[in-house]
Amino acid sequence: MGTSATPATAAESAPANGSVSFWYAETGLPEPRPRLDGPAEADVCVVGGGFTGLWTAYYLKKADPSLRVTVLERRFCGYGASGRNGGWLYSGFAGRGVFARRYGREAATGMQRAMNEAVDEVIRVAAAEGIEADIVKGGVLEVARNPAQLARLKAFVAEEHAYGQQEQVLLGAAESAARIGVAGTLGGSWGPHGARIQPVKLLRGLARVCEELGVTVHEATPVTEIRPGGGSAPARALTPYGTVSARFVLRATEGFTAGLRGERRTWLPMNSSMIVTDPLPSEFWACAGWEGRETLGDMAHAYMYAQRTADDRIALGGRGVPYRFGSRVDHDGATQRRTVEQLRDILLRFFPSAGAYVGPHTGVAHAWSGVLGVPRDWCSTVELDPASGLGWAGGYVGSGVTTTNLAARTLRDLVLREYAGPGAAADTALTALPWVGHAVRRWEPEPLRWLGVHGMYAAYHAADRQESGGRAGTSPIARIADVVSGRH
Repeated sequence: MGTSATPATAAESAPANGSVSFWYAETGLPEPRPRLDGPAEADVCVVGGGFTGLWTAYYLKKADPSLRVTVLERRFCGYGASGRNGGWLYSGFAGRGVFARRYGREAATGMQRAMNEAVDEVIRVAAAEGIEADIVKGGVLEVARNPAQLARLKAFVAEEHAYGQQEQVLLGAAESAARIGVAGTLGGSWGPHGARIQPVKLLRGLARVCEELGVTVHEATPVTEIRPGGGSAPARALTPYGTVSARFVLRATEGFTAGLRGERRTWLPMNSSMIVTDPLPSEFWACAGWEGRETLGDMAHAYMYAQRTADDRIALGGRGVPYRFGSRVDHDGATQRRTVEQLRDILLRFFPSAGAYVGPHTGVAHAWSGVLGVPRDWCSTVELDPASGLGWAGGYVGSGVTTTNLAARTLRDLVLREYAGPGAAADTALTALPWVGHAVRRWEPEPLRWLGVHGMYAAYHAADRQESGGRAGTSPIARIADVVSGRH
């Protein structure tokens, strides 16, 4: 509180664009750790230095310090979604309804409980390991700003209760506005299983702790192909600088999975974009509230997500260009000007009083984008095949800050079970969760997936426009898009 901001009428200043993300602005981009220099061996080789990879390495070394664990990262740890996300540490996860239909309501409810616990586990580890990541557990506030959204909000709360989330509460317009003063709010929903974080601070601290535990981390080392083992032959991760052979090679590449040989249609790299404002003054926060530092979302089909940062900015994200042809990814987070304008418009619709500080040419400090991994059925998965030595986790569909932690502990249990030998217990509580071994079909070839994704988001935007125009119920356009996309 009490920070200063430059009025929007002041001299123009273009926002920083790309440079991976705003979260690196405080300390700058890191110098890469040494790359791999020749062939190497490990017990477990983790491909990808984001949250999934680092959490997996952390839990493996904590459980068995004798394990030789190597992490290979193409650029630097946190270059991908782990260093570009909205800082939502919350218990939502992809595929709950699908898991309930395929494996039963009890299994899906167990998965939800595990996700709730994972929020607290991340907070616990950060405190225990001395990682300062601006964590405030203020819960998650979802708002509805038109009648159709309000109907979905009420259905959402009822569904949460059906999955054991009795602490999820439905708020009236005044109750919601008392938490965060979002213009036009008709109602809200709040749940306690969420926290605001600065994701890069968490990731850098985790990387430091992994190295202190003895994990070998090679950056600037792109893996081009992962090959299975068999019999006495190890699995292998191939790079331009040498091959790492290991009993287990675990893929933790999320939105960059399509860049591996043979994986182009495994997960679709969906694009998400963000902006962050300059620090906003106490006069603005007196109007907006947000004292609880809740993470903020809405019930639109093309939804937004936001947080109040530790230095009193608003960081806000949503879909820009949802997908690039051929599963291509952005260059260091560079974001189209049109997307920046769209996100600024959302910010000002939600907080009109921010218009005194955020204008067409000033008030936005940084814009960036990143890709997240989307399976064809929008369900996250974890797998380990003992015969080939290959495993993976991912497909988090934008809910990865917490899900990565649960996935890593699950991979740990799967790996340790194999090291324990034939007499080991068949399952732990984590390996029995329904996402373990969940089979997902591959995405369609181009141009079908480009047409499908762009058509889907065009439909969602059209549905949002209809509903903002006064439609009382959910637009049938959105219902059709849900079915075609495989999301429900």
